[in-house]
Amino acid sequence: MLLSACLFCPSVGASEGSLGEILDRASSNASAFLDLISQVNCTERLTQEKIGDNGKTIERHESAFDYLVLLSNTGGELSLVESRVAPDSNKDSGHEKSPLLVSNGFSMLLLVFHPYYSSGFQFSLASQETDSGEALTQVHFQHIPGTRSPAALALRGREYPLEISGTAWIDPASGVIEKIAAQIGTEMEDVGLRSLHCEIQFSAVSFQSAPRAYWLPSRATVEVESRHQHWRNTHVFSAYKRFSVNTKEQISQP
Repeated sequence: MLLSACLFCPSVGASEGSLGEILDRASSNASAFLDLISQVNCTERLTQEKIGDNGKTIERHESAFDYLVLLSNTGGELSLVESRVAPDSNKDSGHEKSPLLVSNGFSMLLLVFHPYYSSGFQFSLASQETDSGEALTQVHFQHIPGTRSPAALALRGREYPLEISGTAWIDPASGVIEKIAAQIGTEMEDVGLRSLHCEIQFSAVSFQSAPRAYWLPSRATVEVESRHQHWRNTHVFSAYKRFSVNTKEQISQP
C-alpha cells in the first residue's frame, strides 16, 4: 500500500539552526539506510487481523517470509520493491490463504528524511522525551501537496497519493531515527478510505563486516479503516543478514 533542501518550520523554544542540524543528521542516516537496505535480507513475520465493531479480532492470518528490498535508480527516479518469498510452512493443506489486507513498504517510511523526498515535507520540532534513558527529539513532518512523496494507496490498478503527516523520534546527537508514527491528514471517501495509521520501530543491528551498528526496521503496525472494514497488520523483522554480490567480467582475447 505504501511503498520517499528541507523546508523548516521552527516551533516555540527551538531555533531554526537546531532543527536544521537534526535534519542534516537524520538525512545522513536515511542515506546510509538506503545504501544498506538492498544488501541485507531478513525474516518477516506478518500477522493480518480483521477487527470487528467491538474492537476484537474476528479473523486472523499469520505467515512468514524471507524478505529483502530491491533498489533501482533509473534516470534519477528512485524505486524500492519489496520481495517476499514464502516458505513451504506458509501453505495450509496445499493452498495459501488469501490476504486480508496487503500493506507494503511501511518499513521504508523513514525515507521522508532522505534528500530524494525531504523537499516534499515541512518539518518542525515538537519536544524531547526520555525513552530507555535517552533523550529523543520529536520532529513533526507534513507532506506538501503536489510534491514527491513515498506514500501512495494502490487500489484497482491505480495509485492515489497520500497526504501523510506524523512524528519521528530522533536521537538529536546522532540523527538516528528510532520510531515513526504517521497517518493520513484527511479522509479519502472517494476511494472508501476513512483512516490510516502506522507506527514503525527501528532497532540497532550489527554485522561482522561493518564497523558500526545500523538502525533497521524491527516492527511495523498498520491500521486501516474503510467504510465497512477495519484491518490491522503487524510486520516483525528479525534475523538480519548482510550479503554481497561480486561480479567479474572476462573479455576473451581474439
